[in-house]
Amino acid sequence: MPSLFEVTAGSLVGPTDGGTVTQATNKSTGVTLNTESGQITMNNAQLDAGTEVSFTVTNSKCSATDAPYALHSSGGTGGAYLINVNTVAAGSFNITVSNVSAGNLSEAIVITFVGLKGASS
Repeated sequence: MPSLFEVTAGSLVGPTDGGTVTQATNKSTGVTLNTESGQITMNNAQLDAGTEVSFTVTNSKCSATDAPYALHSSGGTGGAYLINVNTVAAGSFNITVSNVSAGNLSEAIVITFVGLKGASS
């Protein structure tokens, strides 16, 4: 892996594997994706204005000291959602999605995540 000083524009350094998964049933349904990065297509169930929902991402690459990062990358109304990663544990992490718009939304948004390796010492 090149050092950060050797990286040039358009040549990102990061995970070497990724994948996709689609959430079944509703927005609180957990998903499994055992890759260092990936995209989660959420179920299009309604998320009321001013509310939030959480779901678990089961991921064998994740350890309790890691720092997963996630964002709303496509689908749905841009700027209407806040994405937060929390409850990081060995083998899983949670994603909380908040509808910060003034209206109820029924959109199958796509969340992109990447696992950043962490350490406790």
